[in-house]
Amino acid sequence: MLKNESNWAISQNSTTCMMLSIIHASYLDDYKIALSFNNKKGIANLKDIIFTDHRAPFLMLRNENEFKQFNIEHDTIVWKNGLDLAPEFLFFITFKESPEFQNQFKAWGYV
Repeated sequence: MLKNESNWAISQNSTTCMMLSIIHASYLDDYKIALSFNNKKGIANLKDIIFTDHRAPFLMLRNENEFKQFNIEHDTIVWKNGLDLAPEFLFFITFKESPEFQNQFKAWGYV
């Protein structure tokens, strides 16, 4: 996958552009969420992010019962307290060890 300047995801095997979005999400355990993107499925471990970010919305989600309460809105997950994370960021968290996406993550500024 590659990314152009307009935040659209581009398949390396195609000239087709598609916007990255989350189509399904379910809580697993220990701050892990199973995510189905419009192009791939994986598991995002958000524990480190929740416990290292000291801003109020993240602090509230340290309560696991609060963390579990999210919905899909506007192509990403949104918690009751209003926090949402960009689908590109969630994709990075989910696949950050995958060699096939490293160039895309560099383009997004995550590595």
